[in-house]
Amino acid sequence: MAGGPSTARLSAAVCEAGGLGFLAAGYRSAAQLADDLNEVRALTSAPFGVNLFVAGVDAADSAALAAYLAELGAEAERRGVALGDARLDDDGWEEKLAVLEADPPAVVSFTFGCPAAETLRRVTAVGSEAWVTVTGAAEAEQAALVGADALVVQGSEAGGHRGAFTDTGNEEPIGLLALIALVGATTDLPVVACGGIMDGAAVAAVLVAGAAAAALGTAFMRTPEAGTVAAQREALANPGRTALTRAFSGRSARGILNRFQAEHAGAPSAYPQIHHATSPLRAAARAAGDADGFNLWAGQAFALGRECGARELVAALEAELREALRGAAERYAGAP
Repeated sequence: MAGGPSTARLSAAVCEAGGLGFLAAGYRSAAQLADDLNEVRALTSAPFGVNLFVAGVDAADSAALAAYLAELGAEAERRGVALGDARLDDDGWEEKLAVLEADPPAVVSFTFGCPAAETLRRVTAVGSEAWVTVTGAAEAEQAALVGADALVVQGSEAGGHRGAFTDTGNEEPIGLLALIALVGATTDLPVVACGGIMDGAAVAAVLVAGAAAAALGTAFMRTPEAGTVAAQREALANPGRTALTRAFSGRSARGILNRFQAEHAGAPSAYPQIHHATSPLRAAARAAGDADGFNLWAGQAFALGRECGARELVAALEAELREALRGAAERYAGAP
């Protein structure tokens, strides 16, 4: 939920309702992350987590990137802005790690790659748990070897960026229930399941499948505490379908299909260069309220979303979870 929807208010509200709220540190400076930590702590004394983007390497095809940037010229002209600098950076990796060492949350989770064992030791040495996002059994095995405390298992249904260690296009997207089973056969680390979970029945399903917990993102996008912009809230509340795309950032991500996504389906793998290049385009579209011009990250089951407060949503999820488990037990007990 990096890039706007994640807020300290949302994280704290989830914590106060009995969940484990998370702050997205992606696209935030180290100073902004420190401010976010202070704000969450002012709003709740409950434990919470922070998610970091793992710094990657430059694997982009320079010719493919240049061709795509040329293709975006018409979008820039349409918006009356210049493309951003298609640069490579590490999202303030070391600076943010230093902030989290100085002010450790209960959990630090990682996505977009497998951190080095030394990084996980730095996190756990100050009292935080280290969770690593994986999208396949081989990634789970690698994360376990470097010392992850738990695995965030991301099914292909998930909204937003894929947390895969690589983004070559050769990776097979695996649905969440199948992925839980595959990862469980690889390691006995606790699994936090995410991807397409929008109600308590889905939470029950992943717990029965072997997960220790469920992580929800899209489900909270329409809460008043989330920083979701109005145009995206409207898109989430209306019919649509999702698809994976690299058009906005150069990394595979799932969003509600719109004009930009459809017209630039051939975007290459080049993250974060394309993210920076399209940033002015997306900002201009958001400011204009044009949902056809910026990323509408959402999971496949976004149509099941609710417009309510975060605390109310957590309470509803818990009640639905209990009812789903009770109903399943009753149906099983009555089976021949």
